[in-house]
Amino acid sequence: MVRDKHVIEALGKTRVTIENGKVSNVEKPLIEYCPIFAKYRNIEEITPELVRENIQFRIDDFGMCTKNRQIKMSDMLSVGISEILRSNLEVGNIDCVVGVCEGVGTLLMTDADIVQGVGGRVSGLVSTTPIPEVMEKIGIENVLDAQTAQLNPIKGLEKAINEGYKNIAITILPSPLIKKIREYDLPSDVNVYLFVAHTTGISMDETRDVFKYADIVTSCASKNIRDYASKIKPYYYGSSVPIYAVSDMGRKFLDTRLEKIGKSLSTNKYPQENNNIPNPLV
Repeated sequence: MVRDKHVIEALGKTRVTIENGKVSNVEKPLIEYCPIFAKYRNIEEITPELVRENIQFRIDDFGMCTKNRQIKMSDMLSVGISEILRSNLEVGNIDCVVGVCEGVGTLLMTDADIVQGVGGRVSGLVSTTPIPEVMEKIGIENVLDAQTAQLNPIKGLEKAINEGYKNIAITILPSPLIKKIREYDLPSDVNVYLFVAHTTGISMDETRDVFKYADIVTSCASKNIRDYASKIKPYYYGSSVPIYAVSDMGRKFLDTRLEKIGKSLSTNKYPQENNNIPNPLV
C-alpha cells in the first residue's frame, strides 16, 4: 500500500508534511509577514504554530490532501496566476493548462473552475502520493500517472501535445525545467506559455532564467525577482506582491484578466512601491 504523504510549501514558504489527513511536520517559515495572508486571513505574523493551524483548516475546510478534496472553486484573488489562467481559458487564449494537484500529480486542465480550485488553494507542491478518489473527480484521463502521481511538467506537456492541444500553459516552480521546456522541440502549430509561481528564495541565476524564458512571474517574497524586475522593467500589476508579464503574450494574458474583472489596465511605474510588502524579502 502506498503511504499517504504530501509535502507542500505554504505561507511563508514553510515546508509542511501532511499524512493521513493530518499535519505531521511543520518546518520554520522563511518569511514572517505576507500582505496577502494579512489581508485575507488577518495573519500578521507567520509562525510554525499558525502555519499548522492554517493547513489543518484547509484540510478540514476543502479536503486538501484527502479523498474529500474539492476541486472546483470561484476566484480567490483578483489577480493571481490561477485567476489569470482561468480568464484566458474562458476566452480561448489558452486551451489547456498543465499543472499539479496533491493526490493527483501532474494533470491536464481545461475547466476554468478546476484550474482555480486546484491552483488557487495550494501553493508549492513538493511531492505527493496517489489519492484515487481525487483523480476520479479530476477525470482519470487527465492524469499523467495514476499509479505514482508523479510531478513531471515535460511529460505533462507531451501528453497535452499528444491530445491535440495547441495553446498550452504550464504552471511551474523555479527550476532548470523552465529552460528545458522552453527549448523543447515543439510541433510548429503548438505554443507553450510558462507561468512561474512560488519564487521566494530563488537564486539570481534562477531569476535570470525565469525572466528570460517565462511569460508570467509572481514576485512572492523574492528579493532577487523584485531587484531584477527593477533593472529590466517589465509590465506588471500589483504593488504588495506584483505579478510580472515578461513576454508580449504574458501582457496579453494579464490584461485579459484585468479586463475580465473590470479593472483598468496597469499603469504601474518604476521604481516599484515598497509599502506593505512581504518581510523579509529573501
